[in-house]
Amino acid sequence: MSSTEFRAGFVAIVGRPNVGKSTLLNQLIGQKISITSRKAQTTRHRVTGIYTDEVSQFVFVDTPGFQTRHRNAMNDALNQSVKTTLGDVDAILFVVEAMKYSAADAEVLALLPKHRPVWLVINKIDKHADKGLLLPFIQKMAEQFAFAGIVPISAEKGTQIPELLNDVRPHLPVGEMLYPEDQITDRNERFLAAEIVREKLFRLLGEELPYSINVEIEKFDLDGALRRIYAAVYVDKPNQKAIIIGKGGEKLKRVSSEARVDMELLFDGKVYLEVWVKVKSGWADDVRFLKQLTGE
Repeated sequence: MSSTEFRAGFVAIVGRPNVGKSTLLNQLIGQKISITSRKAQTTRHRVTGIYTDEVSQFVFVDTPGFQTRHRNAMNDALNQSVKTTLGDVDAILFVVEAMKYSAADAEVLALLPKHRPVWLVINKIDKHADKGLLLPFIQKMAEQFAFAGIVPISAEKGTQIPELLNDVRPHLPVGEMLYPEDQITDRNERFLAAEIVREKLFRLLGEELPYSINVEIEKFDLDGALRRIYAAVYVDKPNQKAIIIGKGGEKLKRVSSEARVDMELLFDGKVYLEVWVKVKSGWADDVRFLKQLTGE
């Protein structure tokens, strides 16, 4: 196949928190690289997922959910990340939840550039038994923006994912692959390990968990086929540390155990994992510390 027949480009996935962007990214590339949780605002970094087939390569960028609440230096940086991403891609997937269009959705929509093709991706259609209600919702949404296409999906079930890819593909630039065909992300194992620990924290602790939390991999060593990973969880207050550790260390042990299992599946090898909790007051407003954590 000549390069003139092949298409490759960058596609942003945007939307308010908790509409299923990370689940969609994982489904699009066929493997879990972005964390998912019922708690909103779990994605804090632009995670690049890569899907390659015989005729195209999609480089998906999973942005943080645009945050209008919980204003601090961390969320200001996240919002700027969304805006920057939108100017650097070839196409945009604007994800909303079926039958829900809120002021927060409208704020994200207002950010979308007019010179890029934008698809409205209506997620979680499996949650609604009466599919007849979808048509009026689609018609209402079509009035909000000049979308290049509208695709109802279930990211959790994988419904309409091939159709979404087929719809976007012709809008990617013609050219060579941007990444090797067997590569699924541009993030390294250290980053992915931190994301897995964060996911387990959010999934286990839910609403108990404060927004001011982050995970840093302090040490990542390869010992033959064994990965030795040492992770620190940062919180604002001592009582938050106690919540994460749990009675007799039970909760932290469960987080570590479940994270280790996921890491071994993703890295295809044995993992030794240690996780502990550190208190650093005001870290979410400490711009310099945030840059150290994110590597920016």
